[in-house]
Amino acid sequence: MDTTTTTEPAKRARNSSVILTDRMCEKRVTKRVKIYDRKCPGLHVSITTAGVATFSIKFTDPETGKQRTGWLGVYNPETFAVEDARSKVYALRGTGAVALAETFRDRKVQQAKRGKTVDAIIEERIEWMKTPVKKPDGEMRPRIESWENVASHLWRFLSPSLGKKIASEVTKHDIAALSNDIVAGKLGVPSVANARHMRRAASGLFNWAAEAGRDYVSASPCVNLPKLDEEHPRTRVLSEDEIRTLWHGLDREDMPWDRRTRLAIRFALTTMLRSGELLPIHVSELVHLDGSNPRVDIPLKRVKKRRVIQQPLSSLAVEIIREALISDKQQSELVQELRYLMRITLE
Repeated sequence: MDTTTTTEPAKRARNSSVILTDRMCEKRVTKRVKIYDRKCPGLHVSITTAGVATFSIKFTDPETGKQRTGWLGVYNPETFAVEDARSKVYALRGTGAVALAETFRDRKVQQAKRGKTVDAIIEERIEWMKTPVKKPDGEMRPRIESWENVASHLWRFLSPSLGKKIASEVTKHDIAALSNDIVAGKLGVPSVANARHMRRAASGLFNWAAEAGRDYVSASPCVNLPKLDEEHPRTRVLSEDEIRTLWHGLDREDMPWDRRTRLAIRFALTTMLRSGELLPIHVSELVHLDGSNPRVDIPLKRVKKRRVIQQPLSSLAVEIIREALISDKQQSELVQELRYLMRITLE
């Protein structure tokens, strides 16, 4: 009986070593394949069913003694072909095993940084803003003293829409779309001002995230954004008759505020200081009340532009201060008397 033996060509293993060519990187596959280059040990290409070929290098980490894989780049016949990948491997190996491992170790750390979400960066930014630092007047106060307002804008506007997104993937189109949503009222009351506040807070966040040492993003996406509509300043002011009515009305005893609160309103009218500047005024900040040039010195920490204000006081303002000081003294004496009576009663 005749026996015929047919010898078929042996199939090359999927992960076999061959002399890698550009044509191999461009071939179509039905499942993911990995091909090692015989000409450049350690170099291999991984080809997906979508036709994407990615070069990597396999090497031994001298610190751990284990094999590691480092990503080199995506195949491109014009910018990163097989010979380019080989040259890159030769250059990396020329630095030595330790330097090679450190290169990819640093790259791994960098990739971890670039993987942070917007919410994670917001939390870090807020902690950085509210950290106490020494100010020009020698006091320790938050690095950014308006941090609570900035934090509010970030959590109210940026976080709900982009908080779960990787920060490095946020684009200027995302910021522009969020601005439009705020103006349209999709995140509360329609407001151009809130959109502007969001942009300012987001710009500070991403510029901070892009600084050397953090490198959470390569650049801020808050650039080349479409301009927001102009906000028109308020034109409503109190007329002389309204001011007169308010002034004399503050003398009425049926008003819902105590005398000191009414005096504070009058003091604001006579000095035009902001409430945050005048309400915490201490006796030590009042200068020359009995002199010809009385004034109040507002320390820079309470002034919006962080400068000392030396506000001259009119005779009417001095009169209001004197009444407030007498009222304060009377209240202090009353509290002491009440404490004495309580002590006598308990005894």
